[in-house]
Amino acid sequence: MGALTTALVLAGKRDGATDPLALEAGVTHKCLVPVAGQPMLVHVIDALAASDRIGEIRVAIEEPAVLEGLAQLRGLITTGRLVPVAARLNLVDSVLAAAEGAAFPLLITTADNVLLTPSAIAEMLDGCMAQCADAAVAFTRRESVLAAHSEGQRKFYRFSEDSYSNCNTYWMKDRAALATAETFRTGGQFVKHPLRIVGAFGLTNLIRFRFGLGTLAATFERFSRRFHMTIAPVILSDGAIAIDVDNARTRGVATQVLEQRAALLQAAE
Repeated sequence: MGALTTALVLAGKRDGATDPLALEAGVTHKCLVPVAGQPMLVHVIDALAASDRIGEIRVAIEEPAVLEGLAQLRGLITTGRLVPVAARLNLVDSVLAAAEGAAFPLLITTADNVLLTPSAIAEMLDGCMAQCADAAVAFTRRESVLAAHSEGQRKFYRFSEDSYSNCNTYWMKDRAALATAETFRTGGQFVKHPLRIVGAFGLTNLIRFRFGLGTLAATFERFSRRFHMTIAPVILSDGAIAIDVDNARTRGVATQVLEQRAALLQAAE
């Protein structure tokens, strides 16, 4: 099975602002918004901690003391398996800071990925190994997302063979693969300066990606050539992993899925 994978959970505030869901729920951070009875972040940490493929779990958040206020996480913090890391002003610097001194490979996900499961984590890591990837991105098929919940996602990436949704889960084999993160250092500035993303990915690649020209695999082969490393898409079988909590609708969807899982588990006991 090899060495354990370090997990990094991004739980900081976007642009330092309080998320609308957090405001509505009366909490300071989006990751603290309750879903099916407990904070989003706790669902994610529970899945990572239950995986026998994951070692240390790092959480990037502006105020690490927030984690100590969650009784569900105190045991992991006390044993040293969960390590709070101060988030930086932008996404890339947060990833780089949290990865400092970490053992690779590194699995990166977000605190709103509440439907993550140990089996999906194993499927992701197995897919990375099978493709001899340097870096990888998790996707799931449109039909899988809709099978998980009819309102799970409304936007999909269309390719010649199928349509997919991103699962907010990424993997990096070693520190050299962190170079891909530098592409996004300017974050939202891509919106104001679109030539920056064109320079990073190449105009032809972006046109093909935007209009779904070719297969998903072929698209990532072109990205791999652009970045001089193997960047692979890993297709997860559980479409629920693509349902991250971004608004009241997806919060409700995630709640339903989690309650269904709990009922199935109870029925099986």
